[in-house]
Amino acid sequence: MKTRAAICWEPGARKGWSVEDIELGDPRPDEVRIKLAAAGLCHSDDHVDTGVYIDLEPMVGGHEGAGIVEEIGSAVRGLEVGDHVVLAFVPSCGRCYSCVSGRSHLCDLGAHMFDGVALSDGTYRVHSRGRGVGTFCLLGAFSPYVVVHQDNVVKIRDDVPLDRAALVGCGVTTGWGSAFHTAGTRPGDTVAVIGVGGIGMNAVQGARMAGAQNIVAIDITAYKRERAEEFGATQVAASMDEAFELITELTQGTLAHRAILTTGVAEGALVEPALRLVGKRGVLVVTAVAPGDQLRVDLDLFTLTCYEKEIRGGLFGSANPRIDIPRLLDLYMDGELKLDELITKTYTLDEINQGYRDLAAGRNIRGIIGFAEV
Repeated sequence: MKTRAAICWEPGARKGWSVEDIELGDPRPDEVRIKLAAAGLCHSDDHVDTGVYIDLEPMVGGHEGAGIVEEIGSAVRGLEVGDHVVLAFVPSCGRCYSCVSGRSHLCDLGAHMFDGVALSDGTYRVHSRGRGVGTFCLLGAFSPYVVVHQDNVVKIRDDVPLDRAALVGCGVTTGWGSAFHTAGTRPGDTVAVIGVGGIGMNAVQGARMAGAQNIVAIDITAYKRERAEEFGATQVAASMDEAFELITELTQGTLAHRAILTTGVAEGALVEPALRLVGKRGVLVVTAVAPGDQLRVDLDLFTLTCYEKEIRGGLFGSANPRIDIPRLLDLYMDGELKLDELITKTYTLDEINQGYRDLAAGRNIRGIIGFAEV
């Protein structure tokens, strides 16, 4: 079928997204076609354009999306035409070692997220300008229609607004899970969240739901610091140095139990000041994505050892897509999780580059692309 999509033709060149006509292939036996209602504008897609990810081919961006199933392949199980679904950027096959060990966010199929070609057969589902075009994170949600593997699709309840549901495909679940799962936040903890954009704001929510006593939101942007209190932050700071003094006073010098790094881009120079915020046996979760060639990190190894601190990587908030996506939407419908408040502005597909300019300027918590009503 013919449709439109936002394509980054020169990844890393910072030339933005080109919205143009594409040819979308039919679903293979284990694939589904979905008409999307909305797609989130996440930093991870912007990283394609800015070169944080390296050695990528031209890509249709977008990895946060929700919509309604229009067509299913002959081998698809557990999904039907008309189902409301969320796209999960991490596939979960249910069969590999990670999946059967309860760590489906580390599914072996995730190794193919940046390949651009379909899991089913290694071919392209999108063609434009006479050639195959990759789909970011196996999805390519910057288009009103997608054809994706069934392992990337999570069925949800029908009464959730789909433009809200789109956010749990990455940003909400990644941030919330970084505090709730990866960091292991416990009741009474002091938690520092470094960078409170679309991911960090949900780390604040995750820490609140886990019972943290003090949640310190750190961001250079005043607007985001102000909004963080709405999501559960108990204190705010404009820098990690300012936060260190604040946390020292709050805890009588024992410092934070957990810190979560959710800046737009992870840099090696950020690790030591972030780790400095936590005390003995404290945990630093690095959720922000670093450039592919970032190989050096500033680190006080002496204190790391003597204080038994930990540094943990965090992918998708260590969440199980098929459990946590529906669970978070239940919490939203029960009034416990804030999704409405995350959406600062809705853009058309043609306004995608403006959306990313707004993101870079700190004007958005989360912008979304709204497609035609479904």
